[in-house]
Amino acid sequence: MKRSEINSIIKEMENMLCRHSVYLPPFCLWTPLEWEKKNHEYDEIRDNMLGWDITDFGLGNFNKTGFALITLRNGNQHNPAYKKVYAEKLIMLREGQTAPMHYHWKKSEDIINRGGGTLCISVRNGRADGAIDTSDVLINSDGRSYYVKSGTGILLNPGESITLWPYQYHDFSVGKGTGSVLIGEVSQCNDDTTDNCFYEKVGRFPEIENDEIPYRLLCNEYPAAADITK
Repeated sequence: MKRSEINSIIKEMENMLCRHSVYLPPFCLWTPLEWEKKNHEYDEIRDNMLGWDITDFGLGNFNKTGFALITLRNGNQHNPAYKKVYAEKLIMLREGQTAPMHYHWKKSEDIINRGGGTLCISVRNGRADGAIDTSDVLINSDGRSYYVKSGTGILLNPGESITLWPYQYHDFSVGKGTGSVLIGEVSQCNDDTTDNCFYEKVGRFPEIENDEIPYRLLCNEYPAAADITK
């Protein structure tokens, strides 16, 4: 992805959050220059990959397949020094855009439509080897439990949510004509480097062509802690 595209997407999501009266923590608004001055007090942000995450999943067409998201809080599956056992994200999904089918080995999560259009989540059961199990899928949604056929799309209007369990394949799209969706995610600790099983081979973090300077740094771009006391 070009840096200019990433910068534009971040500004688009900032505007969307403003329209929905959602406010971000200070670290989401720091410039690259401000990041260079941050010391070890902010290691939780670096170690747990808090902040901006823009990806086209290595497919080179963000408008078709991609995610713009922010990790607001997160523990760490591999470092017991971080005691949080939960994570929270905000995600922007454009109308006409999808996110590829995947499941998590460890993480369970609630996906919430926080505002905008209609979110569609297609669900399937997955096996440990990554294959699809065509058995009926358990749906837990806002206090209701029921089963649907494999591949069913669950529609979530603003305010509605679904719980996704480990080994439960899911993908994301937006109902035609309903507009972009602001998605919330509340989950167990998140680890995008080891806890995603994609059904088709994709990347997770984009290769970036720096055609302009970064507006915000992505969560995998932070500089090492500055050797200063404040």
